Amino acid sequence: MKTLIREVTVITMQDNNEIIRDADVVVDGQTISYVGPQKLWEENFDRVINGQGKLLLPGFVNAHGHAAMTLFRSYADDLPLMDWLQKRIWPAEGKLKREDVYWGTMLAILEMIKCGTTTFTDMYFFMDQVAEAAEEAGIRAVLARGLIGVGETADKGLEESEQFVKTWQGRGNGRITTMLGPHAPYTCPPEFLRRVMLLQETLAVPTHIHLAETRDEVERINKEFGVSPTMLLKNIGLFERPVLAAHCVHLSEEDMEILKEYNVCVAHNPGSNLKLGSGIAPVPDLLSRGITVGLGTDGAASNNNLDMMEEMRLAALIHKGNRLDPTVIPARKALAMATRESAKAVFLEKVGIVAPEMKADIIMLDLQRPHLTPQHDLVAHLVYAAQPADITMVMINGQIILEKGQLTTLDEEKIIFQAQQRALHLVQ
Repeated sequence: MKTLIREVTVITMQDNNEIIRDADVVVDGQTISYVGPQKLWEENFDRVINGQGKLLLPGFVNAHGHAAMTLFRSYADDLPLMDWLQKRIWPAEGKLKREDVYWGTMLAILEMIKCGTTTFTDMYFFMDQVAEAAEEAGIRAVLARGLIGVGETADKGLEESEQFVKTWQGRGNGRITTMLGPHAPYTCPPEFLRRVMLLQETLAVPTHIHLAETRDEVERINKEFGVSPTMLLKNIGLFERPVLAAHCVHLSEEDMEILKEYNVCVAHNPGSNLKLGSGIAPVPDLLSRGITVGLGTDGAASNNNLDMMEEMRLAALIHKGNRLDPTVIPARKALAMATRESAKAVFLEKVGIVAPEMKADIIMLDLQRPHLTPQHDLVAHLVYAAQPADITMVMINGQIILEKGQLTTLDEEKIIFQAQQRALHLVQ
Protein backbone atom coordinates (compact mmCIF):
# COMPACT_ATOMS: atom_id res chain seq x y z
CA MET A 1 0.00 0.00 0.00
CA LYS A 2 1.37 3.37 -1.05
CA THR A 3 -0.16 6.53 0.41
CA LEU A 4 0.45 10.19 -0.43
CA ILE A 5 -0.41 12.89 2.12
CA ARG A 6 -0.51 16.23 0.30
CA GLU A 7 -0.03 19.86 1.37
CA VAL A 8 0.47 19.11 5.05
CA THR A 9 2.61 20.94 7.61
CA VAL A 10 5.21 18.56 9.04
CA ILE A 11 7.13 18.71 12.30
CA THR A 12 9.84 16.18 11.50
CA MET A 13 11.43 15.99 15.00
CA GLN A 14 14.85 15.88 13.38
CA ASP A 15 17.63 17.38 15.51
CA ASN A 16 17.42 20.65 13.54
CA ASN A 17 13.79 21.20 14.63
CA GLU A 18 12.72 21.33 10.98
CA ILE A 19 9.15 22.33 10.13
CA ILE A 20 8.09 21.86 6.50
CA ARG A 21 4.98 23.70 5.34
CA ASP A 22 2.87 22.60 2.36
CA ALA A 23 4.78 19.33 2.29
CA ASP A 24 4.14 15.98 0.71
CA VAL A 25 4.64 12.79 2.72
CA VAL A 26 4.76 9.38 1.05
CA VAL A 27 4.25 6.17 2.98
CA ASP A 28 5.30 3.00 1.18
CA GLY A 29 4.29 -0.12 3.09
CA GLN A 30 5.46 0.20 6.68
CA THR A 31 7.90 3.07 6.14
CA ILE A 32 8.10 6.67 5.05
CA SER A 33 9.77 7.05 1.66
CA TYR A 34 9.51 10.82 1.07
CA VAL A 35 9.09 13.98 3.15
CA GLY A 36 9.58 17.32 1.48
CA PRO A 37 8.24 19.99 -0.88
CA GLN A 38 5.24 19.22 -3.04
CA LYS A 39 5.98 17.41 -6.27
CA LEU A 40 4.15 16.56 -9.45
CA TRP A 41 3.93 12.84 -8.91
CA GLU A 42 3.78 10.68 -12.01
CA GLU A 43 3.30 7.41 -10.17
CA ASN A 44 -0.03 6.10 -8.95
CA PHE A 45 -0.87 5.91 -5.25
CA ASP A 46 -3.31 3.56 -3.56
CA ARG A 47 -4.58 6.50 -1.58
CA VAL A 48 -4.16 10.29 -1.57
CA ILE A 49 -5.00 12.19 1.64
CA ASN A 50 -5.59 15.94 1.72
CA GLY A 51 -3.40 17.45 4.45
CA GLN A 52 -4.43 21.08 4.04
CA GLY A 53 -4.92 22.75 7.41
CA LYS A 54 -3.39 19.74 9.15
CA LEU A 55 -0.24 19.21 11.19
CA LEU A 56 1.69 15.93 10.84
CA LEU A 57 4.26 14.68 13.35
CA PRO A 58 5.58 11.43 14.83
CA GLY A 59 3.16 9.55 17.06
CA PHE A 60 3.80 9.73 20.78
CA VAL A 61 5.89 7.01 22.43
CA ASN A 62 4.73 6.15 25.94
CA ALA A 63 7.96 5.06 27.64
CA HIS A 64 6.51 3.52 30.80
CA GLY A 65 3.18 2.09 31.86
CA HIS A 66 1.05 -0.78 33.07
CA ALA A 67 -1.74 -0.91 30.50
CA ALA A 68 -4.21 -3.27 32.17
CA MET A 69 -4.28 -1.08 35.27
CA THR A 70 -6.97 0.86 33.45
CA LEU A 71 -9.24 -1.59 35.32
CA PHE A 72 -8.24 0.14 38.58
CA ARG A 73 -8.69 3.71 37.35
CA SER A 74 -10.06 5.84 40.25
CA TYR A 75 -10.19 2.78 42.53
CA ALA A 76 -7.47 3.83 44.99
CA ASP A 77 -6.89 7.55 44.67
CA ASP A 78 -5.22 10.04 47.01
CA LEU A 79 -2.95 7.56 48.81
CA PRO A 80 0.84 7.41 49.25
CA LEU A 81 2.56 4.94 46.93
CA MET A 82 3.20 2.12 49.42
CA ASP A 83 -0.30 2.33 50.93
CA TRP A 84 -1.71 2.51 47.41
CA LEU A 85 0.21 -0.62 46.39
CA GLN A 86 0.04 -2.76 49.51
CA LYS A 87 -3.48 -1.99 50.75
CA ARG A 88 -5.43 -1.53 47.52
CA ILE A 89 -3.69 -2.36 44.22
CA TRP A 90 -1.79 -5.57 45.04
CA PRO A 91 -4.83 -7.25 46.70
CA ALA A 92 -7.00 -6.37 43.69
CA GLU A 93 -4.31 -7.55 41.26
CA GLY A 94 -4.29 -10.87 43.06
CA LYS A 95 -7.74 -11.52 41.54
CA LEU A 96 -6.67 -10.81 37.96
CA LYS A 97 -7.28 -13.47 35.33
CA ARG A 98 -5.77 -13.63 31.87
CA GLU A 99 -8.94 -12.35 30.22
CA ASP A 100 -9.05 -9.36 32.59
CA VAL A 101 -5.58 -8.30 31.49
CA TYR A 102 -6.53 -8.67 27.83
CA TRP A 103 -9.56 -6.39 28.14
CA GLY A 104 -7.82 -3.93 30.44
CA THR A 105 -5.04 -3.65 27.88
CA MET A 106 -7.53 -3.22 25.06
CA LEU A 107 -9.11 -0.35 27.00
CA ALA A 108 -5.67 1.23 27.43
CA ILE A 109 -4.85 0.83 23.73
CA LEU A 110 -8.19 2.34 22.78
CA GLU A 111 -7.47 5.37 24.95
CA MET A 112 -3.85 5.71 23.86
CA ILE A 113 -4.61 5.62 20.14
CA LYS A 114 -7.24 8.33 20.57
CA CYS A 115 -4.58 10.40 22.34
CA GLY A 116 -2.05 9.98 19.53
CA THR A 117 0.16 7.29 21.07
CA THR A 118 1.60 4.92 18.47
CA THR A 119 3.97 3.00 20.78
CA PHE A 120 3.45 1.96 24.39
CA THR A 121 5.86 0.38 26.84
CA ASP A 122 4.40 -2.04 29.35
CA MET A 123 5.40 -4.09 32.37
CA TYR A 124 2.73 -6.30 33.91
CA PHE A 125 1.38 -9.85 34.31
CA PHE A 126 -0.17 -12.26 31.79
CA MET A 127 1.93 -10.54 29.15
CA ASP A 128 0.85 -12.94 26.40
CA GLN A 129 -2.56 -11.29 26.69
CA VAL A 130 -1.00 -7.82 26.44
CA ALA A 131 0.93 -8.88 23.35
CA GLU A 132 -2.17 -10.41 21.76
CA ALA A 133 -4.10 -7.18 22.33
CA ALA A 134 -1.29 -5.11 20.80
CA GLU A 135 -0.99 -7.44 17.82
CA GLU A 136 -4.74 -7.32 17.13
CA ALA A 137 -5.03 -3.55 17.59
CA GLY A 138 -2.12 -2.71 15.30
CA ILE A 139 -0.20 -0.61 17.84
CA ARG A 140 3.55 -0.81 18.45
CA ALA A 141 4.50 -2.20 21.87
CA VAL A 142 7.62 -2.73 23.99
CA LEU A 143 6.67 -5.37 26.53
CA ALA A 144 8.14 -6.94 29.68
CA ARG A 145 6.73 -9.49 32.08
CA GLY A 146 6.86 -7.83 35.52
CA LEU A 147 9.10 -9.74 37.93
CA ILE A 148 8.96 -9.88 41.73
CA GLY A 149 12.13 -11.46 43.10
CA VAL A 150 10.78 -12.71 46.43
CA GLY A 151 8.23 -15.39 47.25
CA GLU A 152 6.94 -18.38 45.38
CA THR A 153 6.48 -16.61 42.04
CA ALA A 154 10.13 -15.59 41.51
CA ASP A 155 11.20 -18.73 39.60
CA LYS A 156 7.96 -18.86 37.65
CA GLY A 157 8.39 -15.24 36.60
CA LEU A 158 11.82 -15.88 35.12
CA GLU A 159 10.57 -18.94 33.25
CA GLU A 160 7.59 -17.02 31.87
CA SER A 161 9.83 -14.09 30.88
CA GLU A 162 12.12 -16.33 28.88
CA GLN A 163 9.23 -17.96 27.09
CA PHE A 164 7.55 -14.60 26.48
CA VAL A 165 10.64 -13.08 24.86
CA LYS A 166 11.20 -16.15 22.66
CA THR A 167 7.54 -16.18 21.59
CA TRP A 168 6.86 -12.51 20.97
CA GLN A 169 10.08 -10.73 19.99
CA GLY A 170 9.49 -9.25 16.52
CA ARG A 171 5.86 -10.41 16.20
CA GLY A 172 3.15 -8.25 14.67
CA ASN A 173 5.25 -7.38 11.59
CA GLY A 174 8.00 -6.20 13.89
CA ARG A 175 5.73 -4.01 16.01
CA ILE A 176 6.28 -6.02 19.20
CA THR A 177 9.65 -5.96 20.96
CA THR A 178 10.44 -7.26 24.41
CA MET A 179 12.42 -6.54 27.57
CA LEU A 180 12.99 -8.15 30.96
CA GLY A 181 11.04 -6.45 33.74
CA PRO A 182 12.37 -6.74 37.30
CA HIS A 183 9.98 -4.52 39.23
CA ALA A 184 12.32 -2.54 41.50
CA PRO A 185 15.34 -2.89 43.81
CA TYR A 186 13.05 -3.17 46.83
CA THR A 187 11.11 -6.12 45.36
CA CYS A 188 14.02 -7.77 43.53
CA PRO A 189 17.03 -8.44 45.80
CA PRO A 190 20.54 -8.55 44.30
CA GLU A 191 20.69 -12.34 44.01
CA PHE A 192 17.49 -12.30 41.95
CA LEU A 193 18.70 -9.41 39.79
CA ARG A 194 21.84 -11.40 39.01
CA ARG A 195 19.61 -14.19 37.72
CA VAL A 196 17.81 -11.63 35.56
CA MET A 197 21.20 -10.51 34.21
CA LEU A 198 22.14 -14.08 33.30
CA LEU A 199 18.87 -14.46 31.42
CA GLN A 200 19.47 -11.13 29.70
CA GLU A 201 22.83 -12.39 28.43
CA THR A 202 21.03 -15.30 26.78
CA LEU A 203 18.11 -13.35 25.35
CA ALA A 204 19.95 -10.12 24.39
CA VAL A 205 17.06 -7.80 25.30
CA PRO A 206 17.09 -4.66 27.49
CA THR A 207 15.91 -4.39 31.10
CA HIS A 208 13.02 -2.20 32.29
CA ILE A 209 13.01 -1.40 36.03
CA HIS A 210 11.47 1.11 38.47
CA LEU A 211 14.20 3.13 40.16
CA ALA A 212 14.30 5.69 42.99
CA GLU A 213 10.59 6.45 42.72
CA THR A 214 10.07 7.45 46.37
CA ARG A 215 12.08 8.61 49.38
CA ASP A 216 10.90 5.49 51.20
CA GLU A 217 12.55 3.29 48.56
CA VAL A 218 15.84 5.18 48.83
CA GLU A 219 15.83 5.02 52.64
CA ARG A 220 14.94 1.32 52.64
CA ILE A 221 17.76 0.38 50.24
CA ASN A 222 20.23 2.58 52.09
CA LYS A 223 19.31 0.95 55.39
CA GLU A 224 19.64 -2.58 54.01
CA PHE A 225 22.65 -2.22 51.69
CA GLY A 226 24.34 1.04 52.70
CA VAL A 227 24.03 2.58 49.23
CA SER A 228 21.41 4.26 47.04
CA PRO A 229 19.22 2.14 44.74
CA THR A 230 21.17 3.50 41.76
CA MET A 231 24.53 2.59 43.29
CA LEU A 232 23.19 -0.85 44.21
CA LEU A 233 22.26 -1.58 40.59
CA LYS A 234 25.65 -0.33 39.45
CA ASN A 235 27.48 -2.51 41.98
CA ILE A 236 25.74 -5.71 40.90
CA GLY A 237 26.44 -4.92 37.22
CA LEU A 238 22.89 -4.35 35.97
CA PHE A 239 23.91 -1.17 34.14
CA GLU A 240 26.51 -3.01 32.07
CA ARG A 241 23.63 -3.86 29.72
CA PRO A 242 20.88 -1.64 28.18
CA VAL A 243 18.50 -0.39 30.90
CA LEU A 244 15.34 1.71 30.93
CA ALA A 245 14.84 3.15 34.42
CA ALA A 246 11.36 4.44 35.23
CA HIS A 247 10.75 7.45 37.49
CA CYS A 248 14.24 8.31 38.87
CA VAL A 249 12.73 10.93 41.18
CA HIS A 250 15.14 10.78 44.13
CA LEU A 251 18.65 10.91 42.72
CA SER A 252 21.84 12.31 44.16
CA GLU A 253 24.51 13.99 42.05
CA GLU A 254 26.47 10.74 42.27
CA ASP A 255 23.43 8.76 41.09
CA MET A 256 23.02 10.99 38.05
CA GLU A 257 26.68 10.62 37.15
CA ILE A 258 26.24 6.84 37.29
CA LEU A 259 23.27 7.01 34.92
CA LYS A 260 25.33 9.16 32.57
CA GLU A 261 28.37 6.89 32.74
CA TYR A 262 26.36 3.78 31.86
CA ASN A 263 24.00 5.40 29.31
CA VAL A 264 20.95 4.41 31.35
CA CYS A 265 17.74 5.71 29.76
CA VAL A 266 15.07 7.33 31.94
CA ALA A 267 11.27 7.34 31.66
CA HIS A 268 9.90 10.49 33.30
CA ASN A 269 6.31 10.12 34.59
CA PRO A 270 5.34 13.58 35.86
CA GLY A 271 1.59 12.99 36.26
CA SER A 272 1.90 9.79 38.28
CA ASN A 273 4.73 11.16 40.42
CA LEU A 274 2.69 14.25 41.29
CA LYS A 275 -0.52 12.34 42.03
CA LEU A 276 1.18 9.81 44.31
CA GLY A 277 3.14 12.55 46.06
CA SER A 278 6.40 10.90 45.05
CA GLY A 279 8.09 14.14 44.06
CA ILE A 280 9.53 15.78 40.95
CA ALA A 281 12.35 14.07 39.07
CA PRO A 282 15.46 16.22 38.43
CA VAL A 283 14.90 16.11 34.69
CA PRO A 284 16.75 19.37 33.88
CA ASP A 285 19.85 17.95 35.61
CA LEU A 286 19.53 14.65 33.74
CA LEU A 287 19.18 16.44 30.41
CA SER A 288 22.14 18.72 31.12
CA ARG A 289 24.25 15.57 31.48
CA GLY A 290 23.11 14.26 28.12
CA ILE A 291 21.02 11.42 29.59
CA THR A 292 18.20 10.20 27.35
CA VAL A 293 14.86 11.05 29.00
CA GLY A 294 11.54 9.92 27.56
CA LEU A 295 8.02 10.42 28.85
CA GLY A 296 5.53 7.92 30.21
CA THR A 297 2.08 7.98 31.73
CA ASP A 298 2.59 5.10 34.18
CA GLY A 299 -0.66 3.17 34.77
CA ALA A 300 -4.12 4.72 34.66
CA ALA A 301 -4.58 3.78 38.32
CA SER A 302 -2.03 6.41 39.33
CA ASN A 303 -2.47 9.07 36.67
CA ASN A 304 -5.55 8.68 35.89
CA ASN A 305 -5.37 8.87 32.10
CA LEU A 306 -2.98 7.76 29.37
CA ASP A 307 -2.79 11.12 27.60
CA MET A 308 0.75 11.83 26.41
CA MET A 309 -0.23 15.40 25.53
CA GLU A 310 -0.92 15.98 29.20
CA GLU A 311 2.41 14.41 30.21
CA MET A 312 4.19 16.61 27.69
CA ARG A 313 2.54 19.71 29.12
CA LEU A 314 3.28 18.69 32.70
CA ALA A 315 6.91 17.96 31.84
CA ALA A 316 7.26 21.47 30.43
CA LEU A 317 5.38 23.24 33.24
CA ILE A 318 6.34 21.60 36.53
CA HIS A 319 10.07 22.04 36.05
CA LYS A 320 9.63 25.73 35.20
CA GLY A 321 7.72 26.20 38.45
CA ASN A 322 10.03 23.99 40.49
CA ARG A 323 13.20 25.72 39.25
CA LEU A 324 11.63 29.21 39.07
CA ASP A 325 12.91 29.41 35.51
CA PRO A 326 10.56 29.68 32.48
CA THR A 327 13.34 28.60 30.10
CA VAL A 328 13.65 25.13 31.65
CA ILE A 329 12.24 22.32 29.44
CA PRO A 330 11.11 24.49 26.52
CA ALA A 331 8.31 23.27 24.27
CA ARG A 332 10.66 21.73 21.72
CA LYS A 333 12.41 19.68 24.36
CA ALA A 334 9.09 18.49 25.82
CA LEU A 335 7.86 17.41 22.39
CA ALA A 336 11.15 15.62 21.71
CA MET A 337 10.82 13.78 25.03
CA ALA A 338 7.36 12.55 24.00
CA THR A 339 8.48 11.35 20.57
CA ARG A 340 12.11 11.00 19.46
CA GLU A 341 13.67 10.74 22.91
CA SER A 342 11.05 8.29 24.18
CA ALA A 343 11.77 6.09 21.18
CA LYS A 344 15.48 6.15 22.04
CA ALA A 345 14.69 5.41 25.68
CA VAL A 346 12.86 2.21 24.74
CA PHE A 347 15.55 1.23 22.23
CA LEU A 348 13.58 1.73 19.01
CA GLU A 349 15.81 2.94 16.17
CA LYS A 350 13.31 3.64 13.39
CA VAL A 351 10.59 5.41 15.39
CA GLY A 352 10.02 8.98 16.60
CA ILE A 353 11.06 10.99 13.53
CA VAL A 354 9.27 11.79 10.27
CA ALA A 355 11.94 11.06 7.66
CA PRO A 356 12.62 8.61 4.84
CA GLU A 357 13.34 5.04 5.99
CA MET A 358 11.66 5.66 9.35
CA LYS A 359 8.60 3.65 10.38
CA ALA A 360 5.31 5.25 9.34
CA ASP A 361 4.12 5.88 12.90
CA ILE A 362 2.54 9.31 12.44
CA ILE A 363 -0.39 11.40 13.59
CA MET A 364 -2.25 14.34 12.09
CA LEU A 365 -4.02 17.15 13.93
CA ASP A 366 -6.55 19.69 12.71
CA LEU A 367 -5.06 23.17 13.06
CA GLN A 368 -8.35 24.91 12.35
CA ARG A 369 -9.33 25.09 16.01
CA PRO A 370 -9.88 28.19 18.19
CA HIS A 371 -7.26 27.14 20.76
CA LEU A 372 -4.69 26.60 17.99
CA THR A 373 -5.22 30.04 16.46
CA PRO A 374 -3.20 32.17 15.62
CA GLN A 375 -0.35 29.89 14.62
CA HIS A 376 2.71 31.77 15.77
CA ASP A 377 4.52 28.68 17.05
CA LEU A 378 3.19 25.24 16.17
CA VAL A 379 5.41 23.37 18.61
CA ALA A 380 4.27 25.60 21.46
CA HIS A 381 0.69 24.95 20.41
CA LEU A 382 1.26 21.20 20.57
CA VAL A 383 2.75 21.32 24.05
CA TYR A 384 0.68 24.03 25.71
CA ALA A 385 -2.68 24.04 23.92
CA ALA A 386 -3.43 20.96 21.78
CA GLN A 387 -5.97 18.35 22.87
CA PRO A 388 -6.53 14.71 21.88
CA ALA A 389 -9.77 15.74 20.18
CA ASP A 390 -7.66 17.64 17.63
CA ILE A 391 -6.21 14.37 16.30
CA THR A 392 -7.76 13.37 12.98
CA MET A 393 -5.53 10.46 11.95
CA VAL A 394 -3.25 7.91 13.57
CA MET A 395 -1.09 5.68 11.38
CA ILE A 396 1.09 2.88 12.81
CA ASN A 397 3.49 0.85 10.70
CA GLY A 398 1.83 2.29 7.61
CA GLN A 399 -1.69 1.24 8.65
CA ILE A 400 -4.35 3.84 9.43
CA ILE A 401 -5.63 2.94 12.90
CA LEU A 402 -7.78 6.03 13.49
CA GLU A 403 -9.36 8.24 10.86
CA LYS A 404 -11.67 11.21 11.44
CA GLY A 405 -11.94 10.17 15.07
CA GLN A 406 -13.05 6.64 14.24
CA LEU A 407 -11.02 3.53 15.10
CA THR A 408 -10.44 1.13 12.24
CA THR A 409 -9.23 -1.96 14.14
CA LEU A 410 -11.10 -1.89 17.46
CA ASP A 411 -14.71 -2.26 18.62
CA GLU A 412 -14.90 0.62 21.09
CA GLU A 413 -18.32 -0.23 22.51
CA LYS A 414 -17.40 -3.86 23.19
CA ILE A 415 -14.09 -2.93 24.83
CA ILE A 416 -15.71 -0.42 27.18
CA PHE A 417 -18.43 -2.91 28.16
CA GLN A 418 -15.99 -5.74 28.86
CA ALA A 419 -13.62 -3.52 30.84
CA GLN A 420 -16.41 -2.12 32.99
CA GLN A 421 -17.75 -5.54 33.92
CA ARG A 422 -14.35 -7.01 34.71
CA ALA A 423 -13.21 -4.01 36.73
CA LEU A 424 -16.24 -4.24 39.00
CA HIS A 425 -15.60 -7.92 39.61
CA LEU A 426 -11.99 -7.27 40.69
CA VAL A 427 -12.80 -4.73 43.41
CA GLN A 428 -15.86 -6.36 44.97
